[in-house]
Amino acid sequence: MTFVKGGPPGVNPRRPRSANLAEMKHSPGFLALVTDAKTRVQECDIAAVKARLDRREEFHFIDVREDGEFAVDRARGARHIGRGVLERDVETLIPEHDAPIVLYCGGGFRSALAADNLQKMGYTNVISMDGGMRAWREAGYPVESGGDPQG
Repeated sequence: MTFVKGGPPGVNPRRPRSANLAEMKHSPGFLALVTDAKTRVQECDIAAVKARLDRREEFHFIDVREDGEFAVDRARGARHIGRGVLERDVETLIPEHDAPIVLYCGGGFRSALAADNLQKMGYTNVISMDGGMRAWREAGYPVESGGDPQG
């Protein structure tokens, strides 16, 4: 777990991830966008998010994956605001720009892009969960499945 001065445990505000990005099967243009966004956003590991949930901390735990992905499974307690509508709907759903928000996706790329955009919109306490749902599942952390993707 990484500790950052002035931030919660498990958060690393500007950890370079380009080496890991190159291992994934994504287009070069997408990887360039993600690499750029990750220079500006805070990231945390899945253990830090699980610890916050276990402590019953109040924060918005947001799944930004597509509707179909969310309908299959999601981290227990997460709310769905798909990446395609996040910027449009977030100010209605989370009007407080200083509210603590943790975003996740399948592996941590789309959530980094989403966190970058929320910061550009004036949100000041946004974190992207590195590893995403894939790492959450692999760790055996609580998962919910089925249900309404608008949940």
